[in-house]
Amino acid sequence: MTPPVPAPRPTSPPASSPAAGRLPLTRLAPLAAQHVLAVLAAPVSTVFLTAGTLRLSPGATASLLSAVLVLCGAGSLLQSLGRWRIGARLPFVMLPGGAATALFLQIAQEHGAATATGSVLLAAALLLAVLPLYARIVRLFPPLVMGVTVLLIGIAMIRVAARLVTGPDGSGEPGAVLLAGLTVAATVAAAVLLRGVWRQTAVLIGMAVGTLLAVVTGLGAFTPAAGSGFSLPAPLPYGVPRFDPLAALPLLVFALTTLAEITGQTVLNSETVGRTPDPGRDVPRVARADALVSLAGGLFGTSLMVTSAENIGIVRLTGVRSRWVTAGAGVLLVALGLATPVSRAVAGLPPAVVGGSSLVVYAVIAVMGVEMLRRAELSGTGGGAMAAALALTAGLLPLLVPGLYDGFPATVRTVLGSGVVAGTLTAVLLTPLLTRARPVAATTAGTPKPPAR
Repeated sequence: MTPPVPAPRPTSPPASSPAAGRLPLTRLAPLAAQHVLAVLAAPVSTVFLTAGTLRLSPGATASLLSAVLVLCGAGSLLQSLGRWRIGARLPFVMLPGGAATALFLQIAQEHGAATATGSVLLAAALLLAVLPLYARIVRLFPPLVMGVTVLLIGIAMIRVAARLVTGPDGSGEPGAVLLAGLTVAATVAAAVLLRGVWRQTAVLIGMAVGTLLAVVTGLGAFTPAAGSGFSLPAPLPYGVPRFDPLAALPLLVFALTTLAEITGQTVLNSETVGRTPDPGRDVPRVARADALVSLAGGLFGTSLMVTSAENIGIVRLTGVRSRWVTAGAGVLLVALGLATPVSRAVAGLPPAVVGGSSLVVYAVIAVMGVEMLRRAELSGTGGGAMAAALALTAGLLPLLVPGLYDGFPATVRTVLGSGVVAGTLTAVLLTPLLTRARPVAATTAGTPKPPAR
């Protein structure tokens, strides 16, 4: 029988842990900037994938990027400093979830952006509501289920990213396809040839090179939005949110799956900074901060915001375990978000460049799903392979045959027509029937979260 995850305890993280150490400003500032450089590609690529898919104007794109950067900074501060059992006081940064963005865009395309916004708010509220049941819910998402979910999200997102290159009709111009290919090549070259923090900014470097090639060769245009100085992002960019629980089902299921990911990355981060892991205490704190910032994000047009383990590599590389460094990164992200010239300049990137970069980001998510499935030990005579095969079939069918469920009632279309929902629910139902589930906390510990997704 799977041992229960320890229940939340009313204790506070030890103030004397290595993560609590403060640094002089002259040392903290460059370390914080390094964290920002390492994670900046995630909010930029996510925003432009959203803007390209929803056909937002340059001004609206700049406002959305500003909102996302401010929320990333606020979330990083909340997780790093921690107050009132919100935030684990660990060196975490918060980013827009790439997988969550894929589901947000799927809902927006099928039901409208206002319904997608309402879905984000419902999913964040659900995450808050289920935290008292954390130990029970996290057992539903062992590596097999998580692998199926992440793989299907990655595949669905690749399809969405490709439409940035080809256009909504799917018939891309050779110039746009070439520009996207050059952007992918530049991103791969940066990831292979560079080292350290520069390697972690490979997506940003690929975007910069792709934009430069677009301007020089005429394959695209760089058209920044007008504006200067500082400004606040606009709330409710898609109008008043609409609440449709059935349409929100993909994000509701995803919100529950994040508890398994949060468990693994919280244990990993605790071990990295030399603090004794305590999932029962810290996971609800991390999830509570994610949910609260996601509620704010929904009001500014973003999908779910998620705490990321991407920066843990920098903590290991530098040996600096202070949560004040990621708090400083949060301050820098807020400042970048309020600096209008930055967000409006980035808003001018050619869609094919953004599409090429997004293809790399979300292909990595799909590969992370494959790695999770590998940890599920699908070989042998057990039923795990059958559960994974049937779950992937259920998830891929609506992607490969989009009109498969057109003749069914709307409720059935909403559930089965979403590859992520159909595949995840199939995996959740079949895994305990066909194989013995392994302890989630043990199998996910030490597993970094997929890139943002």
